[in-house]
Amino acid sequence: MADDEQFDDGEDFDLSSLSDEDLVTQMHDDLYDGLKEEIEEGTNILLQRGWSAKKVLDEALVEGMRIVGIDFRDGILFVPEVLLAANAMKGGMAILRPLLAETGAPPIGKMVIGTVKGDIHDIGKNLVSMMMEGAGFDVIDLGINNPVEKYLAALEEHKPDILGMSALLTTTMPYMKVVIDTMVEKGIRDDYVVLVGGAPLNEEFAKAVGADAYCRDAAVAVETAKDFMQRRHNIRGAAQA
Repeated sequence: MADDEQFDDGEDFDLSSLSDEDLVTQMHDDLYDGLKEEIEEGTNILLQRGWSAKKVLDEALVEGMRIVGIDFRDGILFVPEVLLAANAMKGGMAILRPLLAETGAPPIGKMVIGTVKGDIHDIGKNLVSMMMEGAGFDVIDLGINNPVEKYLAALEEHKPDILGMSALLTTTMPYMKVVIDTMVEKGIRDDYVVLVGGAPLNEEFAKAVGADAYCRDAAVAVETAKDFMQRRHNIRGAAQA
């Protein structure tokens, strides 16, 4: 036990002594454990070794969060642990984001997300935002209590691929239909993938309000968003061929 404690002690265990491969594996473990400082240190070490920001993002951070997402989906990890992992991921992202912007590396996709009008619950939404960002998406989080006008303004300003709406109250769920119906009226519904989530929702509700999919948790939201982006990519590729 004493050896383990010494190994985990930042002063006694030097991340820079690890090979690239071992360091990446260690970062996956550190992400899983929600160790933000270690993730920041590991990110800087890989950059100093000549890794591109995109390679660090994909192999160390996104892959680490993919492992977290699988265990969250399977009930091995729970919301508090995933929030810690996502917070550690944000530490690494803060270092990488300006570098990625410089190189013009495109995100997987862009998402606008927010809790609907009348609803002030945000833990689930925050988790989706963090895990989507952890998967390589550019996320614009509108926060809570969003009227239709705020969603529409965000769509106009940010031109995302995906609109995500969250609700935890049965009384606020129908507002999702208000937003989607307004998008239909304005002729912009088909320009976006609309994902909905929240404890009282289900697939039948999502279909009834005109959403593209219901996501029961953050891990499913990431998988679903990736699937839709892949489909869009394939359609564009076929159109250009």
